[in-house]
Amino acid sequence: MPIDVVISPEREVADAALRRLAVPAAFDTESFLDGQADLLGIHLDNDCPVLDTPLRQLTELFSTLNAVVVGVQREGKIFVPDSGDQLFAGDQIYVISANADVPRTLEIFGKTQKKGERAIVVGGGNVGLTVAQKLEQGENRTRVKLIELNRSIAETAADALERTIVLHGDGLDIELLDEANISKTDAVLAVTDDDKTNLLSCARAKAMGCPLVIALVNDPSLASLMGPLGIDAFINPRTTTVSSILRHIRHGRIRAVYSVGDAEAEVIEAQVMGTSALAGKSIRDIEWPEGSMVGAIRKGDKLIVPRADTRLEESDSLVVFALADDVPGVEKLFQVSLDFF
Repeated sequence: MPIDVVISPEREVADAALRRLAVPAAFDTESFLDGQADLLGIHLDNDCPVLDTPLRQLTELFSTLNAVVVGVQREGKIFVPDSGDQLFAGDQIYVISANADVPRTLEIFGKTQKKGERAIVVGGGNVGLTVAQKLEQGENRTRVKLIELNRSIAETAADALERTIVLHGDGLDIELLDEANISKTDAVLAVTDDDKTNLLSCARAKAMGCPLVIALVNDPSLASLMGPLGIDAFINPRTTTVSSILRHIRHGRIRAVYSVGDAEAEVIEAQVMGTSALAGKSIRDIEWPEGSMVGAIRKGDKLIVPRADTRLEESDSLVVFALADDVPGVEKLFQVSLDFF
């Protein structure tokens, strides 16, 4: 049986790490609609200015903001909020925002956005090497230092990189981190093949003054250690790879799928076809599954905020957040009837 699609897990994970670095205030992020819309995972702290405010009131207060809160994780459970729900400190929320409105969205929820100029990558394997290469080639021209324990891997990385400084040693070594100037580094990405090394490297970097630390964690049960260890974000390779696979096995006009959390929800980008159940109807008149919400709509080249009276037309593109159990129902809405063929 021929293989039509080859997915590189290392490259997918590296891209996920770079997305986290590009939006350091978010613990999760993904782009949709050709980069016009972004999914943002935002942890709400005690100083968030919009706590205890019903979501419908937020819509009124920030009427020009092109952003929608589509999911809330509270006490370990993800749910789709309604307009009367309030947000509380400790909540992790998922927001679909127009790319141009990302800085304002983060500010509203109490986050500041700062681009990193210096980064340390712990781990020089395939993922770490790809991250370092993309960082040194990127528009920001980030200054990168890479730490690798295995000498031969470190030498291979040094040969492959142009501007990155490669240090041979342990990412947990305080003296080595001092040598790498950790206190003046904007971000540390720990991407070795050992979860505990990644978590501890990030915890140590945080304790030594690094403002942003991101860990690669294969075991999702270890995510609960993020808060106590002061880790800002983590990357789950399984979730990242699942998202890539789902893009290729979905049917109809599904263009992109992103798996949220431990496959607890999905964000789906899809196009409305002329004979689907959506064409010609207003959002309020469509029987959306209970655990789903439209986060963004693109009509032609214009991105708009979904409203109850927004009429969906053929060729419109939607970004929909759906809990895992409700994904089949959302997919069914985008299916075309037989007379389309």
